[in-house]
Amino acid sequence: MKVKSRKDIQREYKEKAKAAGVFQVKNVVNGKVLLGSSLNLDGPLNGHKFMLEISGHTNKALQKEWNEFGADKFVFEFLEVVKVKNDDPNFNLDDELTLLEQIWLEKLQPFGKCGYNIDAHIRQA
Repeated sequence: MKVKSRKDIQREYKEKAKAAGVFQVKNVVNGKVLLGSSLNLDGPLNGHKFMLEISGHTNKALQKEWNEFGADKFVFEFLEVVKVKNDDPNFNLDDELTLLEQIWLEKLQPFGKCGYNIDAHIRQA
């Protein structure tokens, strides 16, 4: 078995298709969620977890409850991934993600007592 070089691993990572979709950070104690979306799901979800772990999250309500309840009372999960339609010349990834955002915002209503979101703008880099 050939061992992959660091350069090969980096190239494969860059070539790997990034999943776009909607995610949530959910408090399993009270059911509150932070809803988010991205054209690259792994990045923001890992970023939220990291910021919470170092007590540096910009969402003060989420950070407060993370500190109060503990990391084991939160789940980080993909809710839905955009199904890419390579055979459709009119397919637009951005439009598909916008539609998923609207569906999940309506379904979860992650504001006030139901969630940590401050407004309906949930897309992250």
